[in-house]
Amino acid sequence: MTHTKLADGAVHALPPDLRKAFGYDPVAAKIWQGLTPLARNEWICWIITVKQQKTRENHLQRALNEIKQGKRRPCCWIGCIHRLDKPISPSVKAILGKASRPKLS
Repeated sequence: MTHTKLADGAVHALPPDLRKAFGYDPVAAKIWQGLTPLARNEWICWIITVKQQKTRENHLQRALNEIKQGKRRPCCWIGCIHRLDKPISPSVKAILGKASRPKLS
């Protein structure tokens, strides 16, 4: 396990399960340290905003694998909506609006 202090994201702190996973994967942990705070934040938010534990575990494993493959941010992720340093973009607002509308039968 690694004993290096792992960096948080710009808004989100590194969650314990991701910290633990990096402890068992020093290659991913080293790459993580080289990501920007905003990129780290995107990965963290992508992992923590899911509803089901199984999905979270899948996101966590995918994050480790994709970070090691050189991906700097999650694919197809609208971005962290928790950031207060900038407004939500119109495109993200539209996506969020569609997601919250009830489905018509």
